[in-house]
Amino acid sequence: MKQILNHLFEHKTFTREQSKEILTAIAQGKYNNAQMAAFMTAYCMRSITVNELEGFRDAMLELCLPIDLETDQVIDLCGTGGDGKDTFNISTLASFVVAGAGYKVAKHGNYGVSSGCGSSNVMEFLGCNFTNDTDKLKNNIGKANICFLHAPLFHPAMKTVAPIRRELGVKTFFNMLGPLVNPAKPKNQLVGVYNLELARVYAYLYQKSNIKYTIVNALEGYDEVSLTCDFKTFSAAGEKINSIENLGFDKLDPKEILGGNTVSESAEIFVAVLNNNATAAQSNVVLCNAALAINTVKPQNSFADCFYEAEEALITKKALKSFENLLAN
Repeated sequence: MKQILNHLFEHKTFTREQSKEILTAIAQGKYNNAQMAAFMTAYCMRSITVNELEGFRDAMLELCLPIDLETDQVIDLCGTGGDGKDTFNISTLASFVVAGAGYKVAKHGNYGVSSGCGSSNVMEFLGCNFTNDTDKLKNNIGKANICFLHAPLFHPAMKTVAPIRRELGVKTFFNMLGPLVNPAKPKNQLVGVYNLELARVYAYLYQKSNIKYTIVNALEGYDEVSLTCDFKTFSAAGEKINSIENLGFDKLDPKEILGGNTVSESAEIFVAVLNNNATAAQSNVVLCNAALAINTVKPQNSFADCFYEAEEALITKKALKSFENLLAN
């Protein structure tokens, strides 16, 4: 590890294969906690390259417990987190809206590290039983159009770094990996990232894949459509700045999409949105992200048409029904 750290401190980069070897060694517990913390901290202070991200991803997917949901049309809505904005669980809620609209969703999630309430925190609080049993997950997809993939159950090798990530309490390169290592390997992905530099790295990576993707970054640093500012998207159609005014929305105050100070407060917002009792700001943010996900699956449709699909799923309580069916299975 001393050689690896010196390599980083000299501002040198690793190849894809070297990166894969390093992460595999970390997962196998070959380094002590101080060395792993130093390695993660170094990546907080420098940019990651496409080759490094690719190598880390390769290692994670090789080490993970794979899952075959026996459907090619699954989508995941997953952000990197780490934007420090403390929003409520927008992408998780949008996942249920997309499921309510009739699309198959494999939501990859975890406990919050740099935020107070990750998707797993709120789902667990609301009664979701996490599982890595293939039959149960396929049953969830069949009955609720959605299954929840709690990352630690599929990435057991990462238990060596989990306590260090918690103690550091800041975003690390593992945040960057989250959307890339969904064990179901979905063919459609809406990926939120916290800065434009990382968005471009992701775009290079996804261009080499056969995945239909949309990468989104709100220009004020949110890893989702926040409606507090314009947002940039990257997809097979190219790079685009999306004006919230042109989409028909008023600019929101960041306070309107905060997630609360506790898991229970976040859960209250979560339930209110699904019951269509939330504020217009909260509902619109969820619907915009859901619409972008639907647009990823059906790029030939307009954003307005996709928004209408999402809105109907929320208003008719189909999104709520998907949530209830997931908890019941």
